[in-house]
Amino acid sequence: MSQAAEPNLRAIIVDDEELACAALREVLAPHTEIEVVAECANGFEAVKAVSELKPDLLFLDVQMPKLDGFEVLELVGPQAAVIFVTAYDSYAMRAFEVHAIDYLLKPFSAARLEAALTRAKNRIGNITATSAVDLAAAARPPAQYLERVAVRDGTRVHIIPIGKLEYVEAQDDYVELHSGGKKHLKQQTISSLEVGLNPARFVRIHRSYIVNLERVVKIEPYTKDSRLAVLADGTQLPVSRSGYARLKELLDRRA
Repeated sequence: MSQAAEPNLRAIIVDDEELACAALREVLAPHTEIEVVAECANGFEAVKAVSELKPDLLFLDVQMPKLDGFEVLELVGPQAAVIFVTAYDSYAMRAFEVHAIDYLLKPFSAARLEAALTRAKNRIGNITATSAVDLAAAARPPAQYLERVAVRDGTRVHIIPIGKLEYVEAQDDYVELHSGGKKHLKQQTISSLEVGLNPARFVRIHRSYIVNLERVVKIEPYTKDSRLAVLADGTQLPVSRSGYARLKELLDRRA
């Protein structure tokens, strides 16, 4: 009598719909090499579970409240092979394909799952650091900008609404986000963050700074070729010559 195969891949399912989780469990049942070690109903639970359990495989819903699939992937990094489980449209599907991300389009068949699993298994042990930031930007419809920024602090996640983001400062491959008198460090370049911000509300005033226009109260001269942007709380930020031109143009439009 043959013994059942021992599970050798640890997986986590992340989906806010209980029926979707049950359907995925059902089609996974014949795959005895996969052990589902956790099910998460939202992105916060997912970030914590991935950090603690370190799965090989992540079945990740895209459209979820609080944190969506892109934000989860951005926060956990390339720790696991990811299969997106989504009802996204064809525009986003092209983004997944360009960035070599596996996906299951709801509703999916057992055969489609089999194909996705094969691709995911080929990536396990050789996971490349696919940029979740770039993936999210590619999948976002044109002219749709970020409404919040998610920052990981250990197993905790902070959500900063875009309207409360005062300014951003570059710190090498990180950005320091200033909001409500607090600082949050996030592993992301300032250029990649800038792409997701509405240019009518945020302006790159210096190679190291992006500012929320609503927080700027005045511009003061500093040196012959530079100026300072003074924010409502008294913070002074350097403004380059090209940054001043952009800042002045947007402020003049609001006047």
